[in-house]
Amino acid sequence: MQLIAGVDEVGRGPLAGPVIAAAVILDPHKPIEGLKDSKKLSEKRREELSEIIQSRALCFAFGRAEFYEIDQINILQASLLAMQRAVHNLSMSPTEVLVDGNRCPVLPCLVRAIIRGDQTVPAISAASIIAKVLRDREMIEMDKIYPQYGFALHKGYPTKQHVAALAEFGVSRIHRRSFGPIKCILNSQKDKLNMIS
Repeated sequence: MQLIAGVDEVGRGPLAGPVIAAAVILDPHKPIEGLKDSKKLSEKRREELSEIIQSRALCFAFGRAEFYEIDQINILQASLLAMQRAVHNLSMSPTEVLVDGNRCPVLPCLVRAIIRGDQTVPAISAASIIAKVLRDREMIEMDKIYPQYGFALHKGYPTKQHVAALAEFGVSRIHRRSFGPIKCILNSQKDKLNMIS
């Protein structure tokens, strides 16, 4: 039996938090209506579909790369690492992996990258949805620890509100120090300290 896993990641663009990937092997006997790119669904619909996917899929798993790993190896490599971890965490070994985008993680099976796969391949759409729901929930939890940044609203993306909060409160532990806007803030803080000393 061919076991095809769809893989996608969420969280390449934010200034804070992890990048999270999901791998999903759908059950051909239990089709799911309404699968599409997670960004094109409302939050409520994503939540509903996430529950359905997790109850009907043959198997699914998550992988992640933390903010400090992103700083160590860069966001592209961290995204590929998160995807690799998601596939390794599956309870069934896929015969083929379909990845959203144009880059493939190194895996011990056939891997194909499909541009806009989250819009055209149901298993990739499913992965996109469950990864986004999980990451959004985590950023809402982070909002309780760091309420000044508004993570519950923007999930770490560089919105006007987030950038303004960074200017006012500085950088938190979970911000990605290798990202341009964060680097700028840290450099300006260094300059101020140098001026004082």
